[in-house]
Amino acid sequence: MTDAEIPRFTGDALPYAGGDPYADHRTADFPFTHLVDLADRRLGAGVIAANDEFFAERENLLKPEPAVFDPEHFGHKGKIMDGWETRRRRGVSAAEPHPTPDDHDWALVRLGAPGVIRGIVLDTAHFRGNYPQAVSVEGASLPGSPSPEDLLAPDVKWTVLVPRTPVGGHAANGFAVDAEQRFTHLRINQHPDGGIARLRVYGEVAPDPAWLAALGTFDLAALENGGQVEDASDRFYSPATNTIQPGRSRKMDDGWETRRRRDRGNDWIRYRLAAQSEIRAVEIDTAYLKGNSAGWASLSVRDGEDGDWSEILPRTRLQPDTNHRFVLDGPVRATHVRIDIFPDGGISRLRLYGSLTEPGADALAARHRELGG
Repeated sequence: MTDAEIPRFTGDALPYAGGDPYADHRTADFPFTHLVDLADRRLGAGVIAANDEFFAERENLLKPEPAVFDPEHFGHKGKIMDGWETRRRRGVSAAEPHPTPDDHDWALVRLGAPGVIRGIVLDTAHFRGNYPQAVSVEGASLPGSPSPEDLLAPDVKWTVLVPRTPVGGHAANGFAVDAEQRFTHLRINQHPDGGIARLRVYGEVAPDPAWLAALGTFDLAALENGGQVEDASDRFYSPATNTIQPGRSRKMDDGWETRRRRDRGNDWIRYRLAAQSEIRAVEIDTAYLKGNSAGWASLSVRDGEDGDWSEILPRTRLQPDTNHRFVLDGPVRATHVRIDIFPDGGISRLRLYGSLTEPGADALAARHRELGG
């Protein structure tokens, strides 16, 4: 689905009339939302600056949960919204009371992991008549940890990812992005003012090869290191991508849980590692999965897109709410890993510790240069 084919929402939503505030929320199935959210705070993302946040703080943009709405929640500045909301812009005089066409508000976002962006969602949930008329998004790539002043310097190159586009109130506004570059920061613009509830930035992590080389041994499947979920048999209760998020799971839905099987099959996840690697140790964690953890698990690997699968961890009993550690007999070379759980249930995290092979490191470095890193 191209950006031109993605549904567009414009205009006000109806005023809130009571009941479920999401009942009339306008949304669609966007083709990129299976990818990792590069603006996930669990990866280290943050909203580091905004020119205005009079009604609601910029940090709300990256909250992981859907925006909430309390019709009775007011403060000394007015209605308190669960999003980023700026004051109403005004013109320069009574004769010119309206903002100019160039007037806009902005927020600077540090991505949690640098990467290639495939799609962006700017959700105006609950902003029914106080959303921006239009939005635009730009991306930049800077090394290290630049300050807001560094990002706003005149010599910083910003690439337009979403041109100025009208959006709708109380709607998930999605945009496909076609820019084969590595970005570290975004500038979110709302024209001329208003409120946005949530920002999601979907794409593929593009790690720094120099950093991984300095680490030597690291988690080859971790999202922040460039690992990704390619496919999974079931995502009924929670996404398979949770299994390679940073840190240990904090609650049951922070892992991967499948529906109950009523056949004789089993569930599985297939991962792509950061690059060709040698795996030496494995962790399979079932934290917070107590009555619904997987009963058994096995691991298989493949080297290359069309290689044969070979088992490196035979079907092994798992305990509920437990971190299981396995040291392999020797380094195992792989580009892909598959975990099979039997018969169903879930795991919270999978960690695959090892290091890049020389060809893997070379391929990662070449990709980094290709993306402008």
